[in-house]
Amino acid sequence: MSDDVQPGFVRVRLDLSYDGRDFSGWAKQARGQRTVQGEIEDALKTVTRSPETFELTVAGRTDAGVHARGQVAHVDLPEELWREHREKLLRRLAGRLPHDVRVWSATEAPEGFNARFSAVWRRYAYRVTDHPGGVDPLLRGHVLWHDWTLDMDAMNEAAAALVGEHDFAAYCKKREGATTIRTLQELRWERRPDGIMEATVKADAFCHNMVRSLVGALLFVGDGHRPVEWPGKVLAAGVRDSAVHVVRPHGLTLEEVGYPADDQLAARSREARNKRTLPGVAGCC
Repeated sequence: MSDDVQPGFVRVRLDLSYDGRDFSGWAKQARGQRTVQGEIEDALKTVTRSPETFELTVAGRTDAGVHARGQVAHVDLPEELWREHREKLLRRLAGRLPHDVRVWSATEAPEGFNARFSAVWRRYAYRVTDHPGGVDPLLRGHVLWHDWTLDMDAMNEAAAALVGEHDFAAYCKKREGATTIRTLQELRWERRPDGIMEATVKADAFCHNMVRSLVGALLFVGDGHRPVEWPGKVLAAGVRDSAVHVVRPHGLTLEEVGYPADDQLAARSREARNKRTLPGVAGCC
């Protein structure tokens, strides 16, 4: 695959955010459910008065109910259309999009940029409260209530064993032909001044349900239902464990996507398309 833009087109980077509670995820659905991609593509078609729909490519496809503060996408637009609308595009999109999705920036992308394959990391946050009274009503759509007191030190000790390059098959929903090898760069918990516990989860990429499964395992350690060593043993076993719960999506937010310097974008895109194996592991995963 090439990241070359077709002659006569311009690649545009979009930086955006959304509240995921009323969306069936990012990606367009065959049955016509409401999705973030669908809303933005429809709005873009309307405000540019285009007879065709221009398809978006996104940095990370979020599931139903998951939020994003720092999502990135790209779209290839005809040069003439881009010249005509670029100055007023954001304001026009703001007037057309529903209030639970916003586009904050629309800029001509550097050569070699691909919102998905050029990314070197994605950073998520998962927010939980163990307050006996529950969740602040004003935060209920973004914070999970865990009805057990949580030991943050135990959770961080367990998390340390999961950082690094591993096969995360035990924490991912398997997809045919897709690798589950990922490099988890950061996994740590902090308790904010308001008492909410926030997990920072950063990796080069994530497989399906990976963040919510990791959080589910660590919550079981934090509330004393499992020992500190348990999440690491589940990882080493390499198979789904029925005791690992995929926590609810509303506590999860995609916070930021990282990219290399402009002159490294194309190389990163080519590298990211290569299926990975762990040292000493052959064959497809």
